[in-house]
Amino acid sequence: MLRPIGLELARRGHNVTVITSQKEKDPPSNYHEVLVDDKKIWDILGTERPNVFTMVNMTAEDFHKNILWAGGLAFTELTLNSTDVKVFLKKDNNFDLVICEQFYQEALYPLAYKYNTPLVLVTTFGNCMRHNFVNRNPLQLATVTSDFLDVRDPTSFWGRFRNLYFSAYDYFWWRFWYLKKQEELVVKYLPEIANDVPSLYALQKHVSLMLINSHFSYDTPSALLPNIIEIGGVHLSNSNASLPEDLQKLLDESNNGVVYINFGSNVRSSELPLDKKVAFLNVFRRLKQTVLWKWEDDQLDNKPSNLVTRKWLPQKEILAHRNIKVFVSHGGLIGTQEAIFNGVPLIGVPIYADQFNNLLLVEEAGFGKILQYQDINEKTLYDSLSEILNNNSYIDKAKEISQAFKDRPMTALDSAMFWIEYVIRNKGADYMKNPARNMSWVAYTMIDVYASILIFLIIIIATSVKVTRSILNVLCVHKTQVKNKKKRL
Repeated sequence: MLRPIGLELARRGHNVTVITSQKEKDPPSNYHEVLVDDKKIWDILGTERPNVFTMVNMTAEDFHKNILWAGGLAFTELTLNSTDVKVFLKKDNNFDLVICEQFYQEALYPLAYKYNTPLVLVTTFGNCMRHNFVNRNPLQLATVTSDFLDVRDPTSFWGRFRNLYFSAYDYFWWRFWYLKKQEELVVKYLPEIANDVPSLYALQKHVSLMLINSHFSYDTPSALLPNIIEIGGVHLSNSNASLPEDLQKLLDESNNGVVYINFGSNVRSSELPLDKKVAFLNVFRRLKQTVLWKWEDDQLDNKPSNLVTRKWLPQKEILAHRNIKVFVSHGGLIGTQEAIFNGVPLIGVPIYADQFNNLLLVEEAGFGKILQYQDINEKTLYDSLSEILNNNSYIDKAKEISQAFKDRPMTALDSAMFWIEYVIRNKGADYMKNPARNMSWVAYTMIDVYASILIFLIIIIATSVKVTRSILNVLCVHKTQVKNKKKRL
């Protein structure tokens, strides 16, 4: 999702330097790569790669603790400690802008301070709750679910309560523990600026622009500050790639349509337990459609005649083919957007992180269904596929959402380019930032004002009660005196 941003900036004439682990095959001459050592998360965490399907019951708290926070720290250190990166950081470079991914690697933000430039953040996910806290964007906790929190019924009492709790939990651990760990990496790998650079929290608070991977046509609509821009589908705007000849021929000749199955790069179909693998194969035998499945092993026993497997598949180009009837996915945001862009219905099997939330939006919009991993068997899988394949309402709704997703004044990539160049032209565009970011949380939320009003009302009520009691006591005494006087007479 991030690749097109740097490449398009280079195509527009900017001199672009990218710190990345993804080497381009034929980049423009003004696109310079500083390569990060190529290691997998399990290698740098010092653990064996688990069967990702076993993570299906992991809580959001455990996922953050064991994967996001541990992996974020490890990957950030890997980046700063990579040979090419260390050489690059020692050079006397000049830049007009620093763009960082917003994904648990905050120790790279000080590069904006090092080069005296504005800072732009980009997320591969959508509305970022931590950023909302820092930059005083409205939280909207009743409708906007915290990043990577799976909530079955977000607007229910329990859903809103869970969202409030987890948002607070994530924010406080991130601010008061995780950022401290990231700042230790700044001291270790950027010692020349470590004593002068503002805190990582302050750097994020004053960020000039935040580009988020969402769009209101599909994601939950929310209030956003002027410097928070939706660029959902930015990786789909321009594509000149074509299918390999064998796949093109296969899809063209699949007159009954194609069922496409891909659980992404981290979730491997080949790691399915035997009972679920058998269920998939038995269901495929009952279908008249061609089945195209990303299967990572060299061999798959007992394959049906209509099943084609590949270790890797060009997903964007496959989903763009007219004969794709349904996409069976784990619900990752990038793949979900690719299905939306091409108007393809979804059957989603969420495993962890934001996948359930992505698929819940799909199901609520009416162009897909959720099939929980624990519920996969021959009957549930066949019933889900049959409903999608035989009920035109799903494909009709998918096409409708696709049209709304694409209906914009400019493409997602053009939007990203405009606002990035806008920040450069206007030297950080400080006027787009919420002035409330410099206020205390008490002042920003008006708690001091509301408390003053409450105290004033309490004083008025207490005074009124006291005066009323005094008047009643006087009247009572007077009434008693009159009554006693009448008795004496």
